[in-house]
Amino acid sequence: MPATPEAAPAVEQHTIDHVPENERHGRVRDLFTMWFGTNIAPLPLVTGAMGVQVFHQSFWSSVAAILVGQLVGAVFMALHSAQGPQLGVPQMIQSRAQFGSVGALLIVVVAAAMYIGFFASNIILAGKSLHGLAPAVPVDAGIVLGALGSALICWVGYRLIHTLNKIATWVLGVGILVGLAVVVARGLPDGFFSAGSFTFAGWLATVSLSALWQLAFAPYVSDYSRYLPRTVRTASTFWATYWGSCLGSTLPFLAGTVIGLASPGTDDTVAGFDSAAGGFGPVVLLLFLFSVINHNALNLYGAVLSLITICQTFRPAWTPRQRARGIVSAVVLVGALLIATALSSDFVSSFVNLVLVLLVVLVPWTAINLIDFYLVHRGRYALGDLFAPDGGRYGRFNPVALTSYAIGIAVQLPFVATSLYTGPLVAPLGGADLSWLVGLLVTAPVYYVWARRAALRGGTAVTASESESAHDGAHPLVRDRTRRATAAAPDSV
Repeated sequence: MPATPEAAPAVEQHTIDHVPENERHGRVRDLFTMWFGTNIAPLPLVTGAMGVQVFHQSFWSSVAAILVGQLVGAVFMALHSAQGPQLGVPQMIQSRAQFGSVGALLIVVVAAAMYIGFFASNIILAGKSLHGLAPAVPVDAGIVLGALGSALICWVGYRLIHTLNKIATWVLGVGILVGLAVVVARGLPDGFFSAGSFTFAGWLATVSLSALWQLAFAPYVSDYSRYLPRTVRTASTFWATYWGSCLGSTLPFLAGTVIGLASPGTDDTVAGFDSAAGGFGPVVLLLFLFSVINHNALNLYGAVLSLITICQTFRPAWTPRQRARGIVSAVVLVGALLIATALSSDFVSSFVNLVLVLLVVLVPWTAINLIDFYLVHRGRYALGDLFAPDGGRYGRFNPVALTSYAIGIAVQLPFVATSLYTGPLVAPLGGADLSWLVGLLVTAPVYYVWARRAALRGGTAVTASESESAHDGAHPLVRDRTRRATAAAPDSV
């Protein structure tokens, strides 16, 4: 019998290993609160304000861009989430099936660097929030305290993360709505709706930032659904994740837009919210302090699992557990504190550069992973081979995936518009950054055609008994109603 939530250990024992059926627990609706609660945080508030602060869009232009980015980006994020119950392994481990056991390290390293960067950015906001609440506490001391709180949550693991986000869904959701109501009731500036203007380049840049917020969860979103029983409806997993993440992040993004216009002249959106909310400001800071510590535990958790995956690649017989998670968390904690100290004086511009660079490297991986799971292998993987020293049937390197990934990055370069690098086709497009769209449109068909041909030649097909994710052969998003009534499909890719 599957374990119930009460029977599951309070402190998570697994790290990157497969979660067996008798240890699966939880409900699909927990994914809604998981992603709604974790998204109400200062960092999406800061990101949402960039539409008006950095790209100088009007209020309505910024709102439209945010909605488009969230609605589109969340599709990819939720499709990754739906993989979790089918496979029961972390997302980065599953990437070995596409890139090979050693080839996947390229993606794992990128993911680890990304989450360490986000962790460092978030603890800066935690330090500022704590300093705002208690001015006697220096920002650097607040950064350390915020980092330690996130590390404790990460060490306890999966169940505590889900529990805290159930609380956050109600507390932070109501808190940010009340805070916004107070800001509006106290009066908006006269030029609130006339400030800024629509420009295609600025609007598209805001769409990209909004979409990236969702895409940035892709390398670890299934880590928080992998404990669900494999019998849960995949479509339900998708929609619970989609609406939880989409609604949860849209709320602070829109709040950031309001604060960016209501408190002109300041780059510190959190401090602007505190000031604009008047007497409710300290409550806002207290809520943000809780939210950033809670949210940042996910970034640390993702970074830790990625680093453990890197180590395990070279020590295949190693099965890391709770102790390993604690040790690696401590190492990441020290490194992130050093990064946070360096970034704290120029946070906004550093963060913009970080997320725009991440967009370039995340898009082709997302395309390859989703095409492979849903269209090439249809959710069937030999889980044992994912942990094999030689990569099993997936090998150490998969030239098809790695070459497709390189192509996906290369085709984006002419369209990239960042302060670090600007491609030659940006100016003819009016300064708009179309790199992410080009990356998706090129990588997906290139990989599908190439990988499909390779699969038909044999070597990666699995039988139902070899894969925990084997099912009746129907597409994962529509198979649920007939799972128990139909016979197993013949082995195919």
